[in-house]
Amino acid sequence: MTPDASGDAEDSPQPKRLGRRDLILLTLAAAVVTANAYYIHPIISLVAKDFDVSPSEIGLVPALNQIALALGIFLLLPLGDRFSNRRLATVFAAGQLVGLIVMAVASQFWLFVAGSTFLGFSTITPYLLPAYASKRVEPGRLGQVTATLTTGVIGGILLARVGAGWVGEHLGWRTVYFIAASVMAVVTFMLPRIMDERERAERDAPAHNYFRLVLSVFPIVRQHPEVLLSGTIQGLGFGIFLSVWLGLGLYLTSPEMGYGADTVGYLAAVSLLNLLTTPFMGAWADRTGPRKARAFISLVQFSGVCLLGLFGHSLWLLLVPIMIMNVVGPLVDITGRMTFLSLPPNVRTRLMTAYIVLMFIGGGLASWGATYAYEHAGWRGTTTLTLSLSAILVVLSFLGWWLGPERRKSKIDKGSAT
Repeated sequence: MTPDASGDAEDSPQPKRLGRRDLILLTLAAAVVTANAYYIHPIISLVAKDFDVSPSEIGLVPALNQIALALGIFLLLPLGDRFSNRRLATVFAAGQLVGLIVMAVASQFWLFVAGSTFLGFSTITPYLLPAYASKRVEPGRLGQVTATLTTGVIGGILLARVGAGWVGEHLGWRTVYFIAASVMAVVTFMLPRIMDERERAERDAPAHNYFRLVLSVFPIVRQHPEVLLSGTIQGLGFGIFLSVWLGLGLYLTSPEMGYGADTVGYLAAVSLLNLLTTPFMGAWADRTGPRKARAFISLVQFSGVCLLGLFGHSLWLLLVPIMIMNVVGPLVDITGRMTFLSLPPNVRTRLMTAYIVLMFIGGGLASWGATYAYEHAGWRGTTTLTLSLSAILVVLSFLGWWLGPERRKSKIDKGSAT
């Protein structure tokens, strides 16, 4: 670095610390920009009926949405290590708004799929926010702040599914997307007024052209390979979540069960528990260590998945495994992010890129797999797929803990004590 460049780095304004007010506003923004992908869950049967398509065909909507999101994150999220997160978040929020409008007015199924796919490609803002926040908090608050933002994500998913179920059943599924577009317009206007423009990392970063910046993900991941394990584990966890809820959207509204789309939304209200439990569990992960915490909660999640098939005949009994999975599921994501968000700020966004790409590849494949399994084997097919994914998640979580630095440090500390 030249003397002049060094002086510029020293004189450049430091990013302001993330205060309580800004954290709350970012959490609300995270809720809105995340919710857009989840409106389809309770109304999936209504949309399929309106366009006269099969379960496996309607499964293309969430599947392509998630795959496009993975592609968008790979191509666009690395820019967060070079350009202002504030500017990028605003541009991508506007892209989400366009996708929602197309979905709301689509007269043909292919156009609805195209709108959903573009929506997924533009859904980058929720994944810029954790990296943005991580640069503005002390390391000791990282788990708490990550959990708070995750709580906003959970709240957005909750409102999306409960609200979409009721609105879709009583006012039509298109109304869901008109409302979503209106809320998204407000967030697009507000984001540049919430986020801070000053980012030291982007001033210090070497100048890369776009392609070098995107391709720089690979050497960074090679330097920090654990992000691949964390991303794969989260891909499985997210796939379990989507498989269950897409399956429920088809199963509960089928002639076999006979419920409406609003009932699917009401069932999703179980996620309200997460608003209370997730911040505390994030603090627990700070004390326990992310890898050890992830291993234990993977076992709890597996127990909940096992009950899905046993309790599938009763809406009320299904509440038991759904509650278990909703309480512990978000911690898989929180602990996964904690394994790399404490690394140097100038690589976090690109590590987040690899993590989220793996997450949404898993989610996209599971989305289509769940609807395909339901079309050919009903609820039993969906639960069998989910159980298989959960078993793999448990094995990988314990492998990550066994090989991780926390366990090695614990053994060294015990050796020193003796």
